[in-house]
Amino acid sequence: MINNNHGIKHDDQLLLEAQLANNLINETSPYLLQHAHNPVNWYPWGEEALIISKTEDKPILLSIGYSACHWCHVMERESFENPDIAALMNEHFVNIKVDREERPDLDAVYMEAVQMLTGSGGWPMTVFLTPEGKPFYGGTYFPPVDQSGMPGFPRLLTSVSQAYHNNKSEIERVTSQLTEQMGRNGSMSAGVTPLTIDILHQAYNALAGNFDYQNGGFGNAPKFPQPMTPEFLLHYHSHNYNPRALEMVEFTLEKMAYGGMYDQVGGGFHRYSTDSYWLVPHFEKMLYDNALIAKLYVHAYQITKKPLYKRIAEETIDYVLREMTSPLGGFYSAQDADSEGVEGKFFVWSRVEIIEALGEHAGDIFSRFYNVSDRGNFEGQNILNMSKSEEEFATDNAIDLDELATILNKGKSALLEIREKRIHPLLDDKVLASWNGLMIKTLSEAGSALNREDYIEAARKCAEFILTELRDGDRLLRTYRNGTAKLLGYLEDYSFIADGLIALYENTFEDYWLKNAIAMSDNMINLFWDETLGGFYDTGHDHETLVVRPRDIFDNAQPCGGSIASDVMIRLAVITDNDDYLQKGVTPLRGLHQLMARAPSGTAHWLSVLDFHIHTPKEIAIIGDKTDQATTELKEIVFHTYLPNKIVVGRHGSDTGISSPLLDGKEKQNDKPTVYVCENYTCLNPTNDPQTLLTQLSDE
Repeated sequence: MINNNHGIKHDDQLLLEAQLANNLINETSPYLLQHAHNPVNWYPWGEEALIISKTEDKPILLSIGYSACHWCHVMERESFENPDIAALMNEHFVNIKVDREERPDLDAVYMEAVQMLTGSGGWPMTVFLTPEGKPFYGGTYFPPVDQSGMPGFPRLLTSVSQAYHNNKSEIERVTSQLTEQMGRNGSMSAGVTPLTIDILHQAYNALAGNFDYQNGGFGNAPKFPQPMTPEFLLHYHSHNYNPRALEMVEFTLEKMAYGGMYDQVGGGFHRYSTDSYWLVPHFEKMLYDNALIAKLYVHAYQITKKPLYKRIAEETIDYVLREMTSPLGGFYSAQDADSEGVEGKFFVWSRVEIIEALGEHAGDIFSRFYNVSDRGNFEGQNILNMSKSEEEFATDNAIDLDELATILNKGKSALLEIREKRIHPLLDDKVLASWNGLMIKTLSEAGSALNREDYIEAARKCAEFILTELRDGDRLLRTYRNGTAKLLGYLEDYSFIADGLIALYENTFEDYWLKNAIAMSDNMINLFWDETLGGFYDTGHDHETLVVRPRDIFDNAQPCGGSIASDVMIRLAVITDNDDYLQKGVTPLRGLHQLMARAPSGTAHWLSVLDFHIHTPKEIAIIGDKTDQATTELKEIVFHTYLPNKIVVGRHGSDTGISSPLLDGKEKQNDKPTVYVCENYTCLNPTNDPQTLLTQLSDE
């Protein structure tokens, strides 16, 4: 039971709420439970609601959103809690509520329909369906009364109901046209075109033309972090094609770290910036954003060794470990933007609050450093942000740098303590397999790159939790909350978890993780592979039949399941020398080569996978006892260096290691820990010397 007042409810109140509950009351999704006491007779997506729709010949009103969505909350308050509007909905429609994070398949299918109908999309998403689940009208947020050219929700409900019953032929025509066109965005040809470096060059040039040279990032407001795009630019930079690639990434990362989209007090990134200069965010925090962005800062640190990037990476990961981690080791999905019904209230400050908390002297310095004023920069309050580095500010204000650092660190700790006493935004504490896979990979890489064994341990704990609790036999499940795991896993669940397990193996040499990654990948092929065109569907062959079988080919806020699946296939092909893996990884790249060249912002992770494929990766085998300091030194050379196109395998002590040609015949030399650097299974001379190893790794 969700209790927004954080108090204890009396038995009579609980009884009353149970009596007033709708059909969402037994769901596990926090988003659905938010709507369980609406006067709307909501149903979860399922056979019951679809049968009622057919039996009563009522159209379906499908509402899709997620728990951290601000405008979803607004529409709930304005319309779904309104008894008169709810009565209209109940009279004329079968009402279905869906958490897009639980059901990305439904979200993808019906978002495509809404975009085709209106030219845009977003959440909350409102879609009207026939009893067969075919869409005929839709949109996003609708106000409770006519407003700014948008019809009021009651008027819309009446019009749609009348159209459904009085114009069945027109409804049929629209649904036929829509369903015929739907799914085409995910189609790909079984391409045979050679994959060349030219695709990478074309993509780079397109990105450079869309770069915001004043504020960093790509395009105009709203400004999204798009971490896969800078990741591709780091790949591109690693080959020394153009120094500007790294400059664009660094400029963006600095602007993001300085801005209000970054939580300067508690660490972690908000969803996106409403402006072009990263100041005012939408305040929700998503697990996938923070996993992807933290990994990006780790990679930037590996290249540049700049302390800022390390600090941001660690603060972001530490935030997730502090506030987004379940006792069992899984990671929660999101924190809401709103608290007490006000967007951002939890995160903003007045100058008076800061002076009272820190004292006049320290508070004044802290306020000036973070651009805090009496007037404020957000609805009379202040979003903390930086204009200068600590070094620049200390110089400009004649303050000792150590004194400044002390004031800022103590100030952030004090404000965090105060903030913890505020009413917190809602925590969406469901655990999603796919997003946890992203976090496992980030923790594994960051643990080795930053010498943080606690990150590695957190990755282990999460991976074991997923493999233990989110499985039904060999079938991976999508979501877990309060002891209940459910919903068949999608392509992104399989591919993201497999990717995370490969990273965990590479950073620990613990065979268990790689064996599970291989088993999961084999299941992924059996469930999702399309033999006709090549590539993977988003849903398995055992999934319920929808109006179309979705296949998302675009990397958006997160990589698509298909691009990570190709990544996993190609990496496993190197480890196992399995040609079937290689073909299943490369085939989608051939089908998408034109799209990658002309639309790099929507295919950024595909481009990184292509880069891995066409540039022969380093195959690195490390042989040595993990307790031996010499082994540690050699591993640090490997993992402290930015090598995007590498595969690392290892064997500790008497461990047999995995069955891989990368380990066959590899032994210690001179009875010392030894590293083999190879390409296409052909190796340079094995070495025990860190400096020699560094030279071998740097050779293109």
